[in-house]
Parts: sequence; structure tokens; C-alpha cells
Amino acid sequence: MVWAILSGIEGNLAAYKAVLKDIQQQRVSVEELYILGDLIGPRSESEALVQFIRQQRSLPPQICLGWWEEQLFNLHALRHDPDAVALKEKYGAKAVEQLWNAVSRDTTNWLRGLDFGFFELDCLLIHGSTLGCEDELTPTTNPLTLLDRLLRTDANSLFCGRSGLAFQYQLSEAQITSTVETLGAAQSPGIPQQQTLKPRQIIGVGNVGRLAGYASYTLYNPNTGTVEFQQVTYREFLNPVSASRGKGFA
Repeated sequence: MVWAILSGIEGNLAAYKAVLKDIQQQRVSVEELYILGDLIGPRSESEALVQFIRQQRSLPPQICLGWWEEQLFNLHALRHDPDAVALKEKYGAKAVEQLWNAVSRDTTNWLRGLDFGFFELDCLLIHGSTLGCEDELTPTTNPLTLLDRLLRTDANSLFCGRSGLAFQYQLSEAQITSTVETLGAAQSPGIPQQQTLKPRQIIGVGNVGRLAGYASYTLYNPNTGTVEFQQVTYREFLNPVSASRGKGFA
């Protein structure tokens, strides 16, 4: 059993089709396809991409919400930031207009039905983390922060796509000592508690649509724990011309 895990298509239909072709050419059969958010973006093809996926019969994907979906909901006053402050600060006012024009209200309603994330076996698959779609985890994130994100759902492997990076960050087995102290109380801290942590990992799954002509995604075998990062090159608006892949699964 192998999973293909994508994120950040951002409305790039050509990139998505290139990745699907690459998945079909794998020498092992991919049984599950996950898209970890940012399905749409401020691209005119976003609407066509969603319609393509909704009609996809071969290997239909499981999709969760991402940062761009949250910004779209803001624009429709369906979230807490109807002025889209975060979107304007990051990409400017032009992106607001582009995103609004790229996705219809009917598609927006369909996107609202997507899951926040998935918990499969011992794996959490999510765009950012349980704290929100905007939570960006990278190899330079504080290890204690990464550990916190894993422990919040007791996942051994957390797959995320917010950063757009492809990485595998492993936390080895360790002992953690903690105490509980009541603020303002005139008493000593409680008895230290020790907890043994088993090995865990965070995997950035790459980004499909952000860079023109280049897409990256991840293959994962939950039976063996093998992670393989895949790179696909293609010509925008044309069929993919080449693909370079990592090692297949044994």
C-alpha cells in the first residue's frame, strides 16, 4: 500500500496533470491520493482544476483545507477576517481580486465541505497543523514546537504542506521531564514527571503548483515507513515532458 501526498496545487491544472501522470508511471501501485490544502489559488485555472478533480474517477483524491481556501472563505465573509488582512499583507490587494475572480460561489460552497485534516493509522495529514492552516513547520522550526505539534494528536508521523518544502525531520527516542506549577501559589512545584517519547517525524510533502514547470510531491508506504520525494518537470499548458523520480519501493 502506497500513498501519494500532495499540497499546494494553487490552481495550477497543468502541474496537477503532470503529477497524476507521474503517479501512474510509478512501478508500484498508489492506492491513496491525498491533497493537503491549497488546492486553489489566485490563478484563472482554479475553477477548471476543481471541476477536473470533482470528475476524477481514477484515484479520486482526499482533500483537506489549506491557507488559500481559508482566504477565499474570508472574502465571502465565512471566516473571522472578511477584510482579508492576512492575504493583503502577504500578497497585496491584486491577489484579493485575482482570488475572488478565480473561484465561483458554487465552488466555494463545495470547498467548505472539505475536511480540516486526516488521521490515518498513526499519521496526521494536514496543511499546517492542528493549530491552523497558517502554522508553517520547517526544518528550522524549534524542535520543541515540532514535538508539541506531534503530541497534540499523538501522531507518529505528521505530513504537512504549508511551507511548500520537501523535508523529513526525525525526532529520536528521548526522555522528557516535566513539572506542574500553580501560578501565584505559595508552594513548591509538583513532583517531576518523566515521559518516554518514541521516535516520531514530520514530513513536508513539497509543492505542486507554485513554481512554473516544476512540481514536487511525496510517496509514503505506511507498511514500511518509507518516504520518497518525487520531482516532476513539465511544460505549462502542455503535456509533461520529463519526470525524474526517486527510488521506487521494494
